[in-house]
Amino acid sequence: MFSSPASNLSKSLQVLWHFFWLGCVSFGGPAAHLGYFRQHFVERMKWLNDNDYGQLIALSQFLPGPGSSQVGFAIGYRYAGLLGAWAAFIGFTLPSFLLLLWVALYQPPSDQPIYALVISGLKLLAVVVVADAVLKMFRQFCQRIETRVVAVVSALLLLGFAGNLMQIAVLVLAFAIGWRFFACKQIVNSTTPPNINKPLLSWLFLGFIGALIAVYLLLPNQFISQYLWLNLFAPFAQAGSLVFGGGHVVLPLLQNSIGEQVSSEQFLTGYALAQAVPGPMFTIAAYLGAILMPQTPIIGAVIATLGVFLPGLLLILALLNSWQKWAHHPQLQGGIKLLNAAVVGLLLASLINPIASSAIVDLASALAALFGFILLRRYQLKIGWLLLIYALIWPCILWIWG
Repeated sequence: MFSSPASNLSKSLQVLWHFFWLGCVSFGGPAAHLGYFRQHFVERMKWLNDNDYGQLIALSQFLPGPGSSQVGFAIGYRYAGLLGAWAAFIGFTLPSFLLLLWVALYQPPSDQPIYALVISGLKLLAVVVVADAVLKMFRQFCQRIETRVVAVVSALLLLGFAGNLMQIAVLVLAFAIGWRFFACKQIVNSTTPPNINKPLLSWLFLGFIGALIAVYLLLPNQFISQYLWLNLFAPFAQAGSLVFGGGHVVLPLLQNSIGEQVSSEQFLTGYALAQAVPGPMFTIAAYLGAILMPQTPIIGAVIATLGVFLPGLLLILALLNSWQKWAHHPQLQGGIKLLNAAVVGLLLASLINPIASSAIVDLASALAALFGFILLRRYQLKIGWLLLIYALIWPCILWIWG
């Protein structure tokens, strides 16, 4: 049973609005974004359940690209099809894209003390949201002794041996142990509609990804440099195709690719701004793209942003249906069960470092984070009110106390 075009368009507009709002308030990086998504789409909107959400997170962790944007893209696809997927991407990315493009165009002053105070408050908001997500996901996915052990051990390993290879190794090992020793005997409840993507279309998307990577790796520089858009698109697409572990990892890849074309000061400014604005850190591409194409900065920002996001999003689109179809296999369910527990450990490790370690710097900030956590957990205060507290009231308190 298919939805009418009018119904699908209406759903896509809903997706666009919800993700645009989240794109305006989602500070704190990928781990925080996943907390926002869970609270909004699982608990409030009920567009999917915890099992489905955990599977989307697990899939995004196995693929290169912007993890939180991939999860949002998949949520939009599940709810409103292909149009909904792109609506989710546009809505969530647009606020930070516009902010970073504006900075690249007008370079506003960034040395005002109040800016640092606002950012410190937003970091505390991220602590509260991620802590809430970790607690809820721990209760959902870590009900048995083996899943609790996997979550704790995963967090300890990631805290003790930080790095992309360790993150991938922990997830793969958890999946392998679950596959081999903890096969499930019952079907996991899933709201995923069957056959939402055709295999041929999936292979075409994968082929396109391969072509994107080949363009930059195989074609000679003399050929690429003849086409201005390709010269800009290719290095960003390569970075988006190879990065694992979130927005922070894309920065050294981009610096290696375009480091000679921008100054260290410009690159570090973009890095700092990408952490300060809401939404995905991958939108640093908007800032860099505008700088690299000064004659047409808006076009440059669009090309660079599409380049860095497109590979990861198309991989999600290509593999989403197969992932959730195979998720009903008993051994795969066992693997996913421990994989979800490892994801909880990953989020716990991210909560401790770098989110809490960079946000909680003294007793006052620790009490402020605890206060917000109590408001969210006990009184179910909405994110908008928490944003007001941490982005306005908390900076004012710090300013007055000096």
